[in-house]
Amino acid sequence: MPLKRDDQGGGTNADGSKSAMYCSHCYQEGKFTMPEITVEQMQTKVREKLVECGFPRFLTGIFTRHIPKLERWRQANKSR
Repeated sequence: MPLKRDDQGGGTNADGSKSAMYCSHCYQEGKFTMPEITVEQMQTKVREKLVECGFPRFLTGIFTRHIPKLERWRQANKSR
C-alpha cells in the first residue's frame, strides 16, 4: 500500500517510530506481519483486495507488477 494512502501513516519500527518504507498492513514493531509470504503470494493477495475494493480485474496486474521491485523483495532475492 502506498504510505500516503495508509490511514495509520505507515508501519512501525522496533522503537515505535513510523516506518518510512513499509505500510501498517505489512510492517509492525520492526517485523513483517507475514514474514513467510512470497512475492507471488503478495501479488495475489493485493490483486484480490483490489477486486474486493471494486477495481476491474484487468487493472490489478498493472497495479501489482512493481511489487517484486520493492525493497522487501529485493532484499529477499539478495539472500538467496
